Amino acid sequence: MENRRRAVAAASQLFRERGVNGISVADLVKSIGLTTGGFYKQFSSKGALIAEAAQAAFGDLDLLLASFDTAHGDHGTARGALVDFYLSAEHRDQPGTGCPTAGFAGDMAREATAGQVRETYAAGVEEFAAWLSTDTNDGLPMVAALVGAILLARATAGTELSEKILESTHKALTAPHGLDPEA
Repeated sequence: MENRRRAVAAASQLFRERGVNGISVADLVKSIGLTTGGFYKQFSSKGALIAEAAQAAFGDLDLLLASFDTAHGDHGTARGALVDFYLSAEHRDQPGTGCPTAGFAGDMAREATAGQVRETYAAGVEEFAAWLSTDTNDGLPMVAALVGAILLARATAGTELSEKILESTHKALTAPHGLDPEA
């Protein structure tokens, strides 16, 4: 059971860092000290591991969001603190421990046969949006803005544009009405 937990945690991080197709089973087993045979005793396929890794990553996101609520008491303040964190250089530079919504986005878009993994991903995105929602907004525009900004900032990391993307998106989202035109 411990080997399985370690494999899922390592895969969750590696898939967010390098993409699902950027990690082979051999890379994964090497990183956690399993044999290939040991891997296949735990998982029926790489796809089965991807599904568990995505689910675990969204579980980690749920814990992070709960910690923001606990730390800030007021949900609106917690939401603002999350925006601050999400659009930070720290989050941009650590995709392996970052948001799975951004970390798995490219893979979900490219995999025509994502099946169960795509359903897990969609459910995670919906839960993230629900946490970001307000009385007049379902949170989806906020998720789209945050994820789009972090993906673009990561794609342009090391350039001035990367910082500008983070800063300008932060400014837009924290403006008096941000992405909530009905407010």
